[in-house]
Amino acid sequence: MIIILSIIFIIIDQASKLIVINTLSKTKSVEVIKSFFYLTYTNNNGAAFSILTGKRVILIIVTLIVIGILIYYIRKTKVKENIKKKFQDKKLPLVDEILSLDEKVRKLKIEGDTLRQQRNTISSEIGTLMREGKKDIAEENKKKVVEINNKLIDIEKEEEELSIKLKDDMMKIPNIIDPSVPIGKDDSENVEVQKFGDPVVPNYEIPYHADIMTKVGGLDKDSAGRTSGNGFYYLMGDIARLSSAMLSYARDYMIDKKFIYCIPPFMIRSDVVTGVMSFDEMDAMMYKIEGEDLYLIGTSEHSMIGKFKGQIIKEENLPITMTSYSPCFRKEVGAHGIEERGIYRVHQFEKQEMIVLCKPEESMEWYNKMWQYTVEIFRNMNIPVRQLECCSGDLADLKVKSCDVEAWSPRQQKYFEVGSCSTLGDAQARRLGIRIKGEKGNYYPHTLNNTVLASTRALIALIENNYNEDGSITVPEVLRPYMGGLETIK
Repeated sequence: MIIILSIIFIIIDQASKLIVINTLSKTKSVEVIKSFFYLTYTNNNGAAFSILTGKRVILIIVTLIVIGILIYYIRKTKVKENIKKKFQDKKLPLVDEILSLDEKVRKLKIEGDTLRQQRNTISSEIGTLMREGKKDIAEENKKKVVEINNKLIDIEKEEEELSIKLKDDMMKIPNIIDPSVPIGKDDSENVEVQKFGDPVVPNYEIPYHADIMTKVGGLDKDSAGRTSGNGFYYLMGDIARLSSAMLSYARDYMIDKKFIYCIPPFMIRSDVVTGVMSFDEMDAMMYKIEGEDLYLIGTSEHSMIGKFKGQIIKEENLPITMTSYSPCFRKEVGAHGIEERGIYRVHQFEKQEMIVLCKPEESMEWYNKMWQYTVEIFRNMNIPVRQLECCSGDLADLKVKSCDVEAWSPRQQKYFEVGSCSTLGDAQARRLGIRIKGEKGNYYPHTLNNTVLASTRALIALIENNYNEDGSITVPEVLRPYMGGLETIK
C-alpha cells in the first residue's frame, strides 16, 4: 500500500510540475488575487526551499540515506504490527533486540575484515624487511601480527555467539501473514467460508464411534493400553481394511492429479525440524529419539520438504508436486473430552499428505487447488464438509495463510477438523536453504502443504456419515475396489 501511494504521489507531483512549466514559464507570474496573491514560476535546482542548490551529488546521497532510514522503520513497524495481529505481544521486544544484534554483528564483521587486511599487509612486509636486514622492524611486525591474531580470536568468538543468538531470535519471529487472513485470537474466531454437501442428522441414534467400531470387531483399545498406554489402538478386521482402503484411495486420487507418490523417512534430524516448523510446535508435537539427533515425524510434510534441503532447483522443474504416505507420531498434550477418547486424538495414525514447491506468484493458485482436492475426496465418501479460514491467532508462526477442512459429525451435530491446508511463503525454503535457479537469478520457492487424508479422523467421519439404523456401515462406492467389493460392514 505504501509503495502504491508513493507512486500515486510521484505521478501527481510530476504532473503538477509539468503543468506549471507549460503554463507559467511563459508569463513568469500570474495574479490570482489582485494586488495580493501571485503564482510565480521559479526553477529550484536543490531540495525544498532551494537547500543544497548546485550540490547534486550530496543531494542524491542524502536522499538515498533518508530512503534507507524510511525503509528500515517501515519494515520494523510492519514486523511489529504483524506480531500484534497474531497476539504475540511478548515477542515485540525481540524486534529491537534483533536489530541491535544485527548491527553489532555487522560492526564485528567490518572490524574483523579490517584487522585481517592489516595483518596480511604487515605479514607481507616481514620477508622484505628480513632480506633488507631490518630484523628489529621485522620482529616488531611479527609481534603486531600476533596481537592482531589474538584480537581476531576474541572478535570471531563474539561474532559467532551473537550470530547464533541473532539466528535463534529471528526464528522466533512469525512470518508475515497474508492481508486476507481474518484477525482473531484463537481457533474460536476462525471463519466459515463455504459448505460442501448437506449436513444430515438421521432420525435414529448414532452411537459413539468407538462403540460402533468395537461392536463390529474393529477396535481394541484395552489391549493397546496394555502394550503401549493411552492414546494407542488396535484396528481389526474390516475396520482396519476400511482404514487402509481410504488411504489407498487418497493415494491413487493424488497420483491421478499428477502428484509424484513418495514414502519418505519417518525420522528427521533436528536441523530439518527447525527448518519446517517453529520451536513451540516442535516442543508440543515431536517425539525425540533418545541419544540420537532424530525425531519421529508428526506429518510427512516435514521429511518431504526436507528432501530439498540445501538444494538448488532448476526453475523449469517447478512446480514440484508430491504426495506421501507415512505413519505420524504426536504427543497430543492436553486434556480431552469424551468424544476424543476413542481414536480422535491419538499418538499414532496414518496419513496421506501433499506438498508443493512453486514460484511465489503461483502459491495462492496452488493453495486453492490443494484444499479443494481434500474436499472432493471426502465428498466422494459421502461426507459433508466445510472450509474454515484460520484467523491470525490460530496460524503457526511459519504460515502465511491456512484453512481447515472440517467434516460433519451427525452424532455431535457439528463439524470437526479432518485436514489443514497452508502456504508458508518462502519461510521453509529460507530456513532449509532451498533455492530456485531462474533466468533472472536465484530465488526462494514458496512451499505449501495439505492433508489429503488422516486415517483416524477420516475413519470417524466415514463411519458416522455412513452408519445405518441396523448398526451396519455402508462402504462408499469409491472404496469398494479396495475392499474386495464389500458393500457393508456388519
